[in-house]
Amino acid sequence: MKFNTEELYNRITGDEDARVCKDIPEAACNDQPHNFFAYLWSNLLGKIADEITSAKLVIPWLFGLLGVPATFTGFIVPIREAGVLLPQLAVAAAVRNLKIRKYVWVLGAVLSALSLLGMAWAAATLEGKNAGWTFILMLVIFSLSRGICSVSAKDVLGKTVSKSRRGVLMGWSASLSGIAILIVGIWMSSFDLGDSSVQVFSGLLIAGAVLWIVAALIFSRIDEQPGATEGGGNALQVAIQQLRLIVDDAEFRRYVLVRTLLLSVALAPPFYVLVAQGNTDSGLMGLGALIIANGIASSISAPIWGYMSDTSSKRVMAIAAIGAGILAIFTCSAIWLEWDLVTHEIGFAIIFLLLNVMHGGVRLGRKVYLMDMATGENRAAYVAVSNTIIGVMMLAGGLIGLVGDKFGAASTLLILGLLSLLAAFYILTLKDVSDPE
Repeated sequence: MKFNTEELYNRITGDEDARVCKDIPEAACNDQPHNFFAYLWSNLLGKIADEITSAKLVIPWLFGLLGVPATFTGFIVPIREAGVLLPQLAVAAAVRNLKIRKYVWVLGAVLSALSLLGMAWAAATLEGKNAGWTFILMLVIFSLSRGICSVSAKDVLGKTVSKSRRGVLMGWSASLSGIAILIVGIWMSSFDLGDSSVQVFSGLLIAGAVLWIVAALIFSRIDEQPGATEGGGNALQVAIQQLRLIVDDAEFRRYVLVRTLLLSVALAPPFYVLVAQGNTDSGLMGLGALIIANGIASSISAPIWGYMSDTSSKRVMAIAAIGAGILAIFTCSAIWLEWDLVTHEIGFAIIFLLLNVMHGGVRLGRKVYLMDMATGENRAAYVAVSNTIIGVMMLAGGLIGLVGDKFGAASTLLILGLLSLLAAFYILTLKDVSDPE
């Protein structure tokens, strides 16, 4: 079996000798083929679990079926994103003090599974506000657990897989997970289960939990050598100490304001889901189409935005923000004017595809802009401060759900669209920090 593993590893990576390694401990060289596939399969299963229990798609759709008020829907993405981000800042130093860190990832995976089982129970037994509160509690636990996984994953990867092989690993993981999610989307769009849809969603949540348990078992089999424990810094402490950057550094302050305004793009997907659910009769077919659109958007847009960001990351942010704003206003108009061609499930799938393309541009553009704006001396402080502020602002942004509860999902999209256009105009005033050849 070991020979077969090494042979497959050689074929994937192009290595003639599986023991060749560059920047990992010498003792880890012989274990690299085994660790490569253990990390690959656990990461793949985690990605699939994340997609079939998506906070952007699956949970908002389920909220609609359970009659959960839109106020709760507004907090889904903020809790999912901020809950992952803030723990990383707080516990990174503590994880760094551990010589063996794979069990931190295993703990996060197990807690993720337990929280998904809690959501499945809530979906099967509760409705309305009771379901909303239970889901929010479970989502907080899930997000904190995913943060724990994230803070340890890169460390374990860096100790077990050589530098020149990590890109291959992540590429295969993304490719295989994309295929798996496409299959799930096609399956869900192939039939409509009507009243039994809630049971299907409970099944998806349970399946996600099972995938996390299997991923934890596989990850625990990684042969990790003890690592250095010195040099770990508390990023949250750094952020608090460096908060004065917002006052003293005008360009950085403008960037943080832009990133705050761009939250309007990140907060929009659940409300698109509610709008699609409320204006089509396709049931799971409609959700399956959105899942397929999401997968396609992620695969086709990133390379294009990447090339454009190397020329001008500022322009990428502006184009993506304008696109997201126009799309929200167009969707809102289509709902109010009852444009049947647009409000068909295929029409919503196309809208959602375009939304995710724009969201991808916003995410990539603002990351590249920060890296280009920062220097070696201030980059760590910039990242820590901006992530901390955005984590807090993301949670505050969840209050947009109150608008959805009072005026409807379409009105919420209109407000978020106008904020996206405001972000775009403000982006155009930023300094262009790219340095194209």
